[in-house]
Amino acid sequence: MTPDEVRTQQGRQIVDANQYMVLGTAAASVQPWASPVWFAHDDYHEFVWVSSPEARHSRNIAERPQVGIVIFDSRVPLGAGQGVYLSCEATAVSDRELGRLLDVFNRRSVASSGEVLASSDVGAPSGEFRLYRAVASEASMLAKDGEADHRITVRLADESPAEDQS
Repeated sequence: MTPDEVRTQQGRQIVDANQYMVLGTAAASVQPWASPVWFAHDDYHEFVWVSSPEARHSRNIAERPQVGIVIFDSRVPLGAGQGVYLSCEATAVSDRELGRLLDVFNRRSVASSGEVLASSDVGAPSGEFRLYRAVASEASMLAKDGEADHRITVRLADESPAEDQS
């Protein structure tokens, strides 16, 4: 395996082994806000979670969709930690995408002994909860080369045929 393939495998293992991600949001006029949320993903590229539209992170996303995400195992010993860092654009899921992304969410929920949600549970205008998604534009991991906070890009998602041609 090449070093890039090893990093891809390690990154995917971190995503698959953890059920919570830390979502970092900020609105233009307020301090940054970090929120742990239970998540599911579609091919390591789209990350989905359920939140109240009134939650601070949801309000921040409505004002400023650029978010940072970190997925990591907090149980490892000091110095042994590794995480996946994602730069993303986030939004409440549109009615057009709700069926597909709710299936993504429900597959992981059921695999984790959770419940199946219906579109009426998380779609507009239900009000209480919405399904949100973050689409990753960049993924990285710590280089672990002795430099402080030195990150290297990692390709988690499979590239589409259109991306392979460019």
